[in-house]
Amino acid sequence: MSFTPAIPLSGYSGWAFLKRTMTTQQASFNAAPQNKRDEDYFREKIGSIKTAEALVNDRRLLKVALGAFGLDNDINNKFFIQKVLQDGTLSTNALSNKLADKQYEKFSSAFGFGDFPIPNTVMSDFPNKIINAYRTRQFEAAVGDQNNDLRLAMNIERELPTIAGKTSTSDNSKWYAIMGNTALRSVFQTAMGLPSNTATLDIDQQLGIFKSRAKSQFGSESVAQFSNPATMDQLIRKFLIRSEVNNFTQSGSGNAALSLMSQAISNARSR
Repeated sequence: MSFTPAIPLSGYSGWAFLKRTMTTQQASFNAAPQNKRDEDYFREKIGSIKTAEALVNDRRLLKVALGAFGLDNDINNKFFIQKVLQDGTLSTNALSNKLADKQYEKFSSAFGFGDFPIPNTVMSDFPNKIINAYRTRQFEAAVGDQNNDLRLAMNIERELPTIAGKTSTSDNSKWYAIMGNTALRSVFQTAMGLPSNTATLDIDQQLGIFKSRAKSQFGSESVAQFSNPATMDQLIRKFLIRSEVNNFTQSGSGNAALSLMSQAISNARSR
């Protein structure tokens, strides 16, 4: 039997509960029999895999490999995944470098089939790296089955600090990376109260809007500010509050939703 995360509350209250119980819940999730069988098989077999073809032809290994990068839905796209892996990431013509979703690039780089004569699969620490990433992603997916907003919050808490902390990347490039990532963009767009049709505007106009809203709501237009846990929490709080209000509004409880948002945002600003 699989473990289902306990999410008794929605919105920011649900997030606070999840954060308090995260360690215990994730440990229980990891200990579920099916998860342990998948991990044990991966740990035992991956060291013998030397080619991309061998990996895609072992569905049990491929399940963990893709799951570690949130690419679970590609489990049946064997030819595509083999091409991503075989091309590697070092050539500008590599398939992963042409794809908008940079998880494919991370996936290909992690395994190293197309980049090195000897792939990373033979490294002694490789199984644990992939399994740890797999555990994180699969727990997020399980949370998402209960509440997708909380999954998005977990995702941005994990992904955004990496983007924000890059010292060799311009701030504009960081914003473009955020706007080009569906999950990250969704959180920012909701948190900053931007309409969905913002995505139809010229990309440079979008950049200006994102930077302006970030400065007015978080104090700076710089992405680097989200390296600060307090600012990250403020972002997640605004996202969850506004998302919940939007849900209330769509269900016809508009006046109550507006009252809730006004009170919640006022409380968020005072913290």
